[in-house]
Formats: sequence, C-alpha cells, structure tokens
Amino acid sequence: MDGFINVLKPPGMTSADVVYWLRRELKLKKIGHTGTLDPGVAGVLPVCLGQATRLAEYLTNQGKGYRAEMTLGICTTTQDGYGETLQSVQPNLKEEDVQAVLPEFTGGIEQLPPMFSAVRKDGKHLYEYARAGVEVERKVRSAHIYSIVLKKWLAEDFPRAMMDIECSKGTYIRTICHDIGQRLGCGAYMSYLVRWRSGPFKLEESWTLEEIKSAVGQGDRSFLLGAEKGLDLPVVQLPASRVQAFCRGLATKSEYFNAPEPAAAAHVQVRHEDELLGIGIWRQQQLYPHKVIKKM
Repeated sequence: MDGFINVLKPPGMTSADVVYWLRRELKLKKIGHTGTLDPGVAGVLPVCLGQATRLAEYLTNQGKGYRAEMTLGICTTTQDGYGETLQSVQPNLKEEDVQAVLPEFTGGIEQLPPMFSAVRKDGKHLYEYARAGVEVERKVRSAHIYSIVLKKWLAEDFPRAMMDIECSKGTYIRTICHDIGQRLGCGAYMSYLVRWRSGPFKLEESWTLEEIKSAVGQGDRSFLLGAEKGLDLPVVQLPASRVQAFCRGLATKSEYFNAPEPAAAAHVQVRHEDELLGIGIWRQQQLYPHKVIKKM
C-alpha cells in the first residue's frame, strides 16, 4: 500500500495519534505524517504510506492554508485558548483598525517561536521547559505570509476576527494573532484554527477517520491517492528506453527530452507516461535520480 491519504484530523488527537491509529487499522508499519497540527487543531493532515514516505519532505515544504479566529483584548501563556490568561482588557477597536495593520503581516516576516511549541533547544522541546516554568532564549524564525484576509468581524466586548491565512511551512498562526494584538496595543490570542489546505490537499476532499475505517471494512481503498498526487513539482517524462537506467541510479542526458532543461539543481517528478518513477535533479545537463520510487 503506497501513496497518500488526505486525513481530516479531529481536535483532541495529536498528529502522531493519527499515524498510530492508521498503522493499526491498515496493518501497515511504514506510515508518517507531513506537517504537524497541534492537538486542539482540526484540518488537513496529509499522511504518506509505504514508498510514499520517502516523498514526505516535498509535501512538508509546500504552502498551507488556515481559517483562524483571533480574539482581541486577551493574552494567554500559549497564545491560544488552551493556556492561562495573562491579560484581559476590553479593547476599543473597530474592524477598520484590524484591516489597517494586516498588510504589515504579509510577505516575509520573522516570528519568535512560542514557548509552548515543539521546537527543540538543547535536546528538549520548548514545551518541556514551559511546563517546568522555565523560559529559555529562542531564535527568531523566518516565514512567508502569501495572504491574510479578514473574512468576518464580530463586534463584542472582546472582538473576534475571522481570517484566512495562506503561508509557508513553519508558520505559527497563533503567534500571528498574538503579534497583531501587540501591534494594536490590546493583546490577542488564537481562539480557533482549522487547516483547510496543505500543499495540493484540500479540506473538502479529506477523509475522516470514521470514513476510512468504514471503507477499510468494505475493502474499499478509494481514500488512497497515488504518490504523484502529493507533489507540486515540475514533471519530466522519461522515454521507455531510459526507465530501467533511472531506476538503477543512472543519469540521462538532456538530449533525451523534448522539454527544455530546468534550472540547475531543480527537483522534478520523473514519470513514464502516468507512472511516477521518482524524483530527479538536474546537474550538468543531465537528469540524475535523487529518489527512486519504482521497484524494478
């Protein structure tokens, strides 16, 4: 069983819990997820099976899409609704005030990882230090916000703003909410989050665990997507005469291809007709195998 499953992770489970559940249901050992979701967050969690686990790094690097709710006027220890309240002051804000600062949080930004996160410091997760009441020095990380759109404004004592955010991997949405609150001078925390896209995988095409369990019981594997479905890389069609060479680790000169050679060091999907053979990389006018998926 090789390929991807577009899982709709429920709140209350860790991403590792989902992998363990699938490993048990599918009776398959080689399973991994791409792009961790916090336990309280629901949404798209791509899971790779069998040979497709070797492609996980390409999915992890792809962009994400989120629907986030930000509550203004309240700060918490975790920057979301699961922490203790640090500050609570009813703000005098209007929708226009939030709209005005959102452009400052698009494009390339820098974030300080929250203490309650899985980032490692000296061999320990930051959340381990946080639970022990210790705050350690953290390095600022770069992220890219492709778009941030205010979708709904709820004018309450503690106003709530619903936002759609598209961003690069490694972006902390709760930190965006926290930083917007700081910018507005009133504080804020992320009160709700769902991931509606991870790379090419979308929420409306995802499978719940209950749906997967039911399908398995009926001998239905329609939840399993081909390995090529998770890749957002240019495609190179390999002629039949070079398939065996590629799968054995040999390079193929660019003269075998009708398409122009991509930029040096560019990764591409290598296919023969509709079959994914693996990932190739261009060097010195030749296509070299980088990861071979097809077994000969």
